[in-house]
Amino acid sequence: MTQVPALPAFVSRAAGLLPLFPLQHALSYVLSQTVQRHDPLLERLAEQGQKTVAIVPTDLPVAFLVRLDRTVPSVEVVRSLEGHAVDSRISGTALSLLDLVDGRLDGDALFFSRDLAVEGDIEAVVALRNAIDGEGLDVVKDAVAPLGPFASSAERIGRGMLDLMRDVAKRPATGERL
Repeated sequence: MTQVPALPAFVSRAAGLLPLFPLQHALSYVLSQTVQRHDPLLERLAEQGQKTVAIVPTDLPVAFLVRLDRTVPSVEVVRSLEGHAVDSRISGTALSLLDLVDGRLDGDALFFSRDLAVEGDIEAVVALRNAIDGEGLDVVKDAVAPLGPFASSAERIGRGMLDLMRDVAKRPATGERL
């Protein structure tokens, strides 16, 4: 069993206090930049129509509704899936989901080790996975690319932050309360 570590509870609690708007805005921008940089991504998803895939980090108090629309793909950040119609749902720890998109982890291994759960329209999930794998996405690089000459510095900072999150997630809980 892979057992990808979850983020510590204090990170989840802190994330629950943050407003969703800045995250929503940032993710929408990253999605639009990623789609521009990886044109074939939408072509690969074209036959899926307008399906919505819920991405649910099990260790964070938010979910992401990704609309696989060939003309205007979108992402929406929500606190709960209640009241939202979704075609598919993918659940796993935040780090496993990020590492899955970045190609650091194998989706099949995560699924069969039960570190990743998939429900609903499996065809849409497989199409999304194949599109991401086929384009070789790099979330951090795509997110900072529009920064031009500052992109390489921002990329180092982003990767450092992810490495720090991975290190914190691997540490055993001490029982301390914040």
